[in-house]
Amino acid sequence: MATINDLTIAQAINQYLDVIGLARSGHTTRSYRNALNAFLITLEKRSLPADQRPLKDLNEDAVSWFAQDLKVYAPATEQLYLTALAGFYEYLAAERLADLNLPRMRLLIRHRARKPGLRLPQFPADTIDNIIGHANNLALQPCEKLTDKLIALRDRAFILTLADTGLRVHEACGLRRGDLDWFENKAVVIGKGDRQAVVRFSQRSLAALKDYLNARAEIDGKTGKPLASLPLFARHDKGAGKKIKPISTRTGQNIIAQRAIEAVGPAAAGAVTPHSFRHYFVTAALKGSGGNLKLAQELARHRNIAVTQRYAHLSDDELDKGYAEVFESHK
Repeated sequence: MATINDLTIAQAINQYLDVIGLARSGHTTRSYRNALNAFLITLEKRSLPADQRPLKDLNEDAVSWFAQDLKVYAPATEQLYLTALAGFYEYLAAERLADLNLPRMRLLIRHRARKPGLRLPQFPADTIDNIIGHANNLALQPCEKLTDKLIALRDRAFILTLADTGLRVHEACGLRRGDLDWFENKAVVIGKGDRQAVVRFSQRSLAALKDYLNARAEIDGKTGKPLASLPLFARHDKGAGKKIKPISTRTGQNIIAQRAIEAVGPAAAGAVTPHSFRHYFVTAALKGSGGNLKLAQELARHRNIAVTQRYAHLSDDELDKGYAEVFESHK
């Protein structure tokens, strides 16, 4: 292993990414790796090949070079990549691998980085209401095969769960039967950043889940496994066979895509995603609580209340109605 004195820039980056891989999620690790790979290209362009130059040749000037090269990216990507680079510099300083001026590094980032524009979450609320209505009707559709019935009941329960809990799609797909406390109407989930959280379930989502699990009872009982260990949302395709396997995130996305098209037609394809239901949930929490941001933040499990504030806006319909009341009522 290279000593501190002969460590190259590339070797130091790899060491840092190993640390990130142990402490952060796979998605974050990939994002940081992409960012630092882009940083390596910046160094190469400035005749500072990272696999050859010692770490002592690295200084804060490289931050300015990187910020300049990132102008071809979207502002949000630029922010993410600069955050990854700042983390790398802080790691080098903390491990005493390099003599760096961290205040200067942060100042350079602050002065050279663009600010991402505020984008309000957009989702077709009326369309989601239609999808929810369609989901409720799935339980009434005649099905010749048990698998078709199970799929219909599962999709109904899945859609109502997303709409009424604010769960992210991967969180919902990862739920086990034992995660749900039927007496307290709650479930403990491992959410974003591997943080444990309590999620509350509505009566209609619980009723849909009970219908689905009751229809699954015989199949679940034949597995020989404790019911609590079985997935809450299971596959019912030929590939699963007689085993009870959890649905994947991709399956969850496909459920929403398919049922959206059934509910409102081909125009819904791509317009509604599982995350649209999370937007729907947060907006409903704000409206139902009279605009209580703190309550909505806690229910949505947003770490930063500024994220919740993005949802505290009037819909176009409400603006149209308000405009008419103010400017058209006197005519």
